Amino acid sequence: MEDTFSNLETYGYIGLFLYSLGGGFVALLGASVLSFLGKMDLATSMGIAFVANALGDILLVYLARYQKSMMMEGLQKQRRKLALAHIYMKKYGSWIILIQKFVYGIKTLIPIAIGLTKYDFKKFIVLNIGSSAIWTLVIGFGSYYSGGFLVKIAESVSDKPWIAPVLLIVFAGGIWMFMEKATKKL
Repeated sequence: MEDTFSNLETYGYIGLFLYSLGGGFVALLGASVLSFLGKMDLATSMGIAFVANALGDILLVYLARYQKSMMMEGLQKQRRKLALAHIYMKKYGSWIILIQKFVYGIKTLIPIAIGLTKYDFKKFIVLNIGSSAIWTLVIGFGSYYSGGFLVKIAESVSDKPWIAPVLLIVFAGGIWMFMEKATKKL
């Protein structure tokens, strides 16, 4: 167990940065709980997650805008989900940039959809940086101050290891069912 914490202290910030490029909810939650336990620094963890999260979405918009043919090749099977992202953009406007930070399943689709439209890139950067800051503060401080509770949950799951896969299957299945229903042909 001590080796695990030593590795987290050594490589945890690098992993947090890389994971946060594509979302980072679980990594920031984990880093915040480890900060609660005194194994990582909360301010450093939140700073790294903020920069990586903002940078990841900006890169997705940039690639979608200036490398459309490459992006569309990889997204052939996701066309209906991209259409759903466009509907969300029209329905929620600029608020979708903040909303997508907290909703797993549309996290990468919204920036790609924004990149494929004529949405102002500079406006997106400003809104994305603000949204990343809000996301970082909510998840970082929320996880840190809930650290004791989250550690108890982790201990309960480690006592009954069958709970984690069941919860993961239910969560992933729920997201899959929602996306299937939302993108189903009428």
